[in-house]
Amino acid sequence: MPGSTTLGPGHGVDAIDHPDAQRLTSVMRELHRLLTAPGPDRMTDAQVAALCGGGAAGRAEFTAWVERVVRRLEEATA
Repeated sequence: MPGSTTLGPGHGVDAIDHPDAQRLTSVMRELHRLLTAPGPDRMTDAQVAALCGGGAAGRAEFTAWVERVVRRLEEATA
């Protein structure tokens, strides 16, 4: 449907407005940059762990997930 983006596995689906999806894409791109940036802008492992709910998910796994989400959002908002 034009003007919205559908999120979900096909049941219990939620839709967000297109501008909100674009904003979410920007936020996720910035998160990816902070995960992969060299130097002082890079998120620490403790910050990554906090974003992962304190779990043991590693930076590489979380970064790959963020990258997949960004790609799907970009495709949905193109």
